Formats: sequence, C-alpha cells, structure tokens
Amino acid sequence: MELRLYDTLSREKRAFVPLDAKNVRMYVCGPTVYDFAHIGNARPVIVFDVLFRLLRHIYGEAHVTYVRNITDVDDKINDRAARDFPGLPLNEAIRKVTELTGKQFHADVDALGCLRPSVEPRATEHIGEMREIIERLVKGGFAYVAEDHVLFSPQAMNAANSLLPEYGALSNRSLDEMIAGARVDVAPYKKGNTDFVLWKPSKSGEPSWPSPAGITAPGRPGWHIECSAMAWKHLGEHFDIHGGGIDLVFPHHENEVAQTCCAFHQQRMANYWMHNGFLQVEGEKMSKSLGNFTTIRDLLSDWPGEVLRFQMLMTHYRSPIDWTRHATEQASIALDGFQQITATASPEHGNVSDEVLGALRDDLNTSQAIASLHQLASRARSGKYQAAADLRATCELLGFGLKDVRLQDILRRQRSDIDEAQINALIAERAAARARKDFKESDRIRDELAAKGVVIKDGRDADGKPVTTWELA
Repeated sequence: MELRLYDTLSREKRAFVPLDAKNVRMYVCGPTVYDFAHIGNARPVIVFDVLFRLLRHIYGEAHVTYVRNITDVDDKINDRAARDFPGLPLNEAIRKVTELTGKQFHADVDALGCLRPSVEPRATEHIGEMREIIERLVKGGFAYVAEDHVLFSPQAMNAANSLLPEYGALSNRSLDEMIAGARVDVAPYKKGNTDFVLWKPSKSGEPSWPSPAGITAPGRPGWHIECSAMAWKHLGEHFDIHGGGIDLVFPHHENEVAQTCCAFHQQRMANYWMHNGFLQVEGEKMSKSLGNFTTIRDLLSDWPGEVLRFQMLMTHYRSPIDWTRHATEQASIALDGFQQITATASPEHGNVSDEVLGALRDDLNTSQAIASLHQLASRARSGKYQAAADLRATCELLGFGLKDVRLQDILRRQRSDIDEAQINALIAERAAARARKDFKESDRIRDELAAKGVVIKDGRDADGKPVTTWELA
C-alpha cells in the first residue's frame, strides 16, 4: 500500500513520492525556547515523530533526514532574560535562558518517546544564511529597504511571473483578505499592508548582527526568514515535507514559501505541507486566564510519557483534540493491558502489523492504527504468542515502550497528597455561600474542587437538612 498524505496546499490527499528515495527530507517548525512547553506544543512533536518513524520504516533509517529547528531569538526570550538575569549583559542572559529551556524541552519530549531529529538547528547559528536570502530577495526586486528595515512585498511576488507560486495559495487567501503578518508592525515606511519584515533594526541592548542590503545599523532577523534559512541550509531549496501546527499556515508558512521560492526561483518550497489541528483542554481553549494552561512537565509529574503519547494519537492529527483526564485514564488502561499481554513476548520475534501500517500509510491515521492495536491485543489474549510479539513490535514502531505502569498505581500516587481538611473547609465555604444564596461563589468553589479531582454530591440527611459528601473522581 502506498503512503498517502494530505497536502494543505493542494487540499487533497496525495500519494507520497519523494524527490529522492535515498534522501527523504522533512522540516518541522520547532519550539521558541523561553519557558516550559505546553501540551499543545507536544502535538506536532509527537505527530511528526510518528511520521519520522514511518518514513524510516519504509525508506530505511539512513535515508530520512528530519530537521526541527529551535527559535532562540525572540522578544519573549529577551523579556525573560532581562527578568531572570538582570545583572548580566542581555546576550549572556539570553544564552542562559535558551540553554535552560532547551534542556527542559528535550527532557520533556524524550519522556514522550520522541526520537531526536536528525538535525536541530538554532536560528542564531544561521544569521549568514538569512542575510544571503535577504540579499537575493532585494536584488530580485521582491524586497526593499526602508528606514533600516528590509521588507518583503507579496505584490511584487504576484506580479513577477508564472514560474513562482501565488502568494496566498497555501492559506487560500487573496491579498485583499490579508492583513499584515504576525510580528509585523503597522508602519508608514511599508509600501503595502501585507508587506512583512525580513530584517529590522535592534533596539538598545537587544541581540544584533551586521545587517544585509547595505544597512549600516546592526539589526536582527524577522521571524519568518529564520525557518527559510534553516530549511535551505539543511535540506536544500526544494524538499519533500514541511510540517507544523495549523496556526502556522498564515502568516508563517505562507511567508516561508514566498521567501524561499522567490529567492531560489522555485515553484515549490516543499512538495507536501502537513498541519496538525488545534488542542483544547476539557472542552475549552487552553489559557492561563482560564486556569487550564497545562505544561508537558506538569502532566509528566502525574503520568508516564507513553500514556500522554498514546492519548495524543487516539485522535487523527488533522482533527481538533480535546485533552481530558478521562482520555488520559483510558490511554493508561489500554497501555497497561498491552503490557500485561506482551510481558513475555520479544519484539525481535514479532512483525509490525500490516493493519497498523495500512492505517499509518493512509495519511497517518493513528486513531485507526490504535483500533488495530486493540484487535491485535484481542488475538494475543487468546494465547497466540505471535500476536503478542507482533503487538510489541508494532507498539515499538509507534513509540510505546510498554513499561509496567498500572493505572491504579498512578492514581494512588497522584492522590497521596490530597488534603482532606482543605477539601472539608472548601465544602463548608460552599455551604455558607449556598445558604446566603451566593450561587456564583458556590459554583466557583465546586469548580475548584473539581479541578482537584473531587466530586461533590448534595443531598439531605435523615432530618431533611442539606448535606454535602465528596469522593475522588
């Protein structure tokens, strides 16, 4: 069965044909390292790790190159560096922040069972490539200098010739529908509303490098040019797959296509564009203001990484995912069952399931692959050793190590620090609020208890008086 992937650009599922079967190349936008990564950041890491594993299985480990960058020049990094290391020069403080948060990111995604990419370039190590692309764009008439900025003109791109793609094709937007891209200030020196920054002057104390295009003042790159430069350096002008979250389609990936194709006179930057869907937590958009902002590190303190990985793959990568505790428990139960079935089976004796491979070859359909794992587990439970060995080998392809971690052990560990006095105090506060008919406060306390995994039940005692009991979810 051929591998078929959904291409965001053509909006269809297409057979994957690599440019060179001996050198399959994939680029995925990586983290901006300024803090712990949240669970939404984990989704593309896990999704494209599965694709990386599948490509290696099909074409051979030596014939697949996976590049995932690290963005280490960014305003958020600057802000944290100034906050955490006020006594250091900013550049030294920035390095400390990016080294620390980079190590945190690696530890987290390693725990999720993800392989390290073939290459993991840092933006600050590719300033030379960025300047060269910018020089090419200015020389070709696709970019211009204005007040020590270099800006790209989508209008110039679309007016050039038919050998270049149309700006807006990836995100399916016309220029009239677009606004200035992310990290682009509205400024009087811009010739067009959709023009975006390739290079900008650095403010006092900010990281800076010699500027391109004859600009004398030192400056720093715009966001979009970073990925174009790193992809070019490690994969070439034209490669197979470019991936990332759906939120990056516009403006980031649209602008990457524009920069790369215009600089190197290519019709395509990548032959296949793949994007994973959004993630919510318990039915709501993840937000610090809602109190449901969840980092990978937070979840790893309660659950094994392979459980989180399994849960992530229970939903097809292009569909939105609702991250719930119930789904985490279901993932843990499934993996616990697989571990028990395969405890005495060797993956060396097993073969990767054809059904699972077929699901993965169908646009990385991990939800169907997991359904096939359950079917394989059913055959193994009937005493078929080969099925158990196949299950173990297949789980290893998907990145599940099948460690001996039981759900009840996990829950017991999580609930060992439950403060019963605190829970009873909150219930008493809620009862007082209900008595004075302050139902807003009553609901708030109920939600606070629910967030702690506490379920409350309202009833009446033998005398008909209101009483509230509680139990752990």
